[in-house]
Amino acid sequence: MAHGHADHELHSDDEALAAIEHHHAHMLERVTALAEAIVAAVEAGDVGTAHDEKANLVEWCENDLIPHAVAEEGPLYGGAGRTDKGHLLVEGMLQDHQAIIGLVEELRAAEGARAAALGFAIARAFQLHLRKENGLLFPYIAAHPDLSLAESVRGLEEIVGS
Repeated sequence: MAHGHADHELHSDDEALAAIEHHHAHMLERVTALAEAIVAAVEAGDVGTAHDEKANLVEWCENDLIPHAVAEEGPLYGGAGRTDKGHLLVEGMLQDHQAIIGLVEELRAAEGARAAALGFAIARAFQLHLRKENGLLFPYIAAHPDLSLAESVRGLEEIVGS
């Protein structure tokens, strides 16, 4: 586990933001590839592969995406959520998480074209969510005199990667 490496990188808010953005980019690349694999299988008419690819996306969501979201909700969102200007933004982030988790729940029962559409919807919802986090929430936390992005994510590999 590269835990010490992650701690080493997080001495400043700028370093923490860079680590988070890098991890987010990797996650977005992965969810997009998984969603596209479902689409490709459905377009090819390969029902078995489409089912397997859907299972791969559901598994990734359960093991990576949802734990990442849950990890953010505590120490990362908590401080900003207690500020006058941050609480509505954090509420929006939490609603995004619930919407994405809802899409994952729908995906579990879906097959074929519906599974492909839901997979693509998860990838796009996550992309939009990351734009808001990376462009609005995290810079807000980093700029706030009473908050520290680096301290909020220290040791949380679900957020910054390993």
